[in-house]
Formats: sequence, C-alpha cells, structure tokens
Amino acid sequence: MEIVAERLFMASGASGGPETGSLRRKTSSHIRDARIAGLYDLEHTIGQGHFAVVKLAKHVFTGEKVAVKIIDKTKMDAESTANIMKEVRCMKLVQHANIVRLYEVLDTQTKLFLILELGDYDLHDFIVKHEKGVSEPIAQQYFCQIMIAIDYCHRLHVVHRDLKPENVVFFEKLGMVKLTDFGFSNSYEPGEQLSTSCGSLAYSAPEILLGDSYDAPAVDVWSLGVILFMLVCGRLPFQEANDSETLTKILDCVYTIPDHLSAPLKRLVQSMLVREPSKRAKLDEIVENPWVIAGDRGLATKKRRKKNSPNQYEMEEQ
Repeated sequence: MEIVAERLFMASGASGGPETGSLRRKTSSHIRDARIAGLYDLEHTIGQGHFAVVKLAKHVFTGEKVAVKIIDKTKMDAESTANIMKEVRCMKLVQHANIVRLYEVLDTQTKLFLILELGDYDLHDFIVKHEKGVSEPIAQQYFCQIMIAIDYCHRLHVVHRDLKPENVVFFEKLGMVKLTDFGFSNSYEPGEQLSTSCGSLAYSAPEILLGDSYDAPAVDVWSLGVILFMLVCGRLPFQEANDSETLTKILDCVYTIPDHLSAPLKRLVQSMLVREPSKRAKLDEIVENPWVIAGDRGLATKKRRKKNSPNQYEMEEQ
C-alpha cells in the first residue's frame, strides 16, 4: 500500500536548514522506520515522552543532523491531538534566534514527524556539572537569552508553560542557548485567564498547581525565576524529600537565597518568585532590570525600543 507523507509546514527562508526544495507533498512507495519520506536517516533515540520519541537524524542530501520528534498518532486521543496541533502552530509562529527552529512537519497515517534544529546538550546537564552554581556574569549571559526568547513569545501572545532547564538547549558553536519543547504552549489574548494545569512540579507557579485560572505571562515569569535561581545556586529553590513537601514549599513560597549573591540579583529573584501573580515582576520590568541590562549589555532593551512590532523582533545570532 502506498503511504503518503505530507509536508504540513516548511520554515520559510530557512537558511542553514536541511531543506533542498519547495515541494509541498511527497509520495513514496514505503516509509521505513530508518528513513522518513526518503529525506532523513534516523539514528539513535535522544529523548522520549508519553506519545513521542525524539531521535537523531541526518538529512540524506545535505548531511545536516537534526532532531526528529516522532509522534505516534495511534496512541493519541482527541485532546492529545489538539495539543500537538497547538505545539505545531506555536512553533510555526515563533521564529527567533534563541528558539529552536521547526524546519518542517511530515504527516503520515500513523505518525507525525517534527523536524527540529539539533543542539548539543541541555541546561540541566550544564547545571549538574556546576553543583554550586555559576558566576553571575555567566548566569547573566544564559538567563538573558532565555528571557529574550520568552519576551519575544509573549509579544506574539504565546505562553510556553513548561520552562525548565531540560527545555533549554546549548549550541556551543554559536555560543548560544535556545528554548525548545512547546508541547504545553498555547496562544492567548492579553488579559485572558487560562485554566489548563500543565508543566513540571518544581518549576510550576503556585496558581497552576492550585488549579486556579491564571495570567499566562505570569506563570512563565515564575519558571524563569526558578531557572535563574538554579543557575546561580546549582539547586532548585523548592526541593524536598517528596512531591507533597515540595508542593507545600511552593505554595507557601518558602525559599532561601544564599548570602553570596549580589544585592541586585537577590532583588531580581525575589521579584520573580512571588506567591501572588499580580505582585510578581512583569517581563517589561525584568528586561529593564539593572542586573539584566548589565548582563546582555542592554541588547534586549535596545531591541524592544528599536522594533515596533514583535514580528520584526531582531533575529540575528548574538
């Protein structure tokens, strides 16, 4: 039986990407597990989830290595399918230097293949190697890049909702980190309250864990605060012997900031890890924060002032 692999999406102007033509639909006599639509040779598994596996792959013609997220459609219900479509729509929308690129989407009867830019390793691995945390200048360098990516998403009204070190990828040759895994992302309208409980316990805002409706940007700010804390401390701000105790710490917003951190950094962390969402720092304030400006030399602020539209947000590699 002939199997059709339809290209639902190809990144426009994907310079440096694996694309070799503008074909919108590809038909082949068979699609083996080791090769996708005659375009990508699959190699070993580099990640796994409930409905998906991520494999290393190589483009047949260009030799470029990519990450391929393979989603088994036969195991998915209507809600899971809708969530995958949200992920694809959001990743198509967010085209930024600090966000992992979605090159294209290939669809078959039983599987969906997301062809993604391949990084070297994630921020979690980096933090594990620095168990006491990194210096503030290094933390500034990486935090500012993550913050810029999230600021860009929010300006396009996309919330990530699963910010954690595992979803930040290093690209060593570029000297950059990039945000990935938009599996829990969604679009929202300014002022709209969302209600879906999602994310990872240690990085989720209290309002999500309580099952309350919530302001979309505020939950990403909380998770950014957790990541910043981990960068400079080498550990989570809320981590107990079991999930129940960890949950209590998060809901009570009880954490201790080490004395060796600078006063500006302490104030920044304290402004982000605030129990009440309305009192939590806004991204506008974080971008303008002196500690942040010192770290990225004011690049984020300059970009915001220079560009009037989020669609024109600067894309240059930093």
